[in-house]
Amino acid sequence: MQMHNPPHPGEAIRELCLEPMDLTVTKAAEGLGVTRKALSELLNGHSGISPEMAIRLSKAFGGSAESWMTQQMQYDLWRAQQNIGAIKVKAFKAA
Repeated sequence: MQMHNPPHPGEAIRELCLEPMDLTVTKAAEGLGVTRKALSELLNGHSGISPEMAIRLSKAFGGSAESWMTQQMQYDLWRAQQNIGAIKVKAFKAA
């Protein structure tokens, strides 16, 4: 089932992982092995969860890498569907 207006995964990371553990962006970035800038961009919705980041999040906070990727996919798909009328294609039929 598709979620209506799902939050950006960065929002979930901030609210469900960093805040309950009282982690700063700097400390979380160090633990994840990424730059503070990279994590900040993710948390602020300026970038998405890559497969590598999904593995890092899984190892650091739990959950499967697939579940982290699913959150990103749901967000991306919902956003794309908001512009579905602008996507012009020709439907092909089998012969």
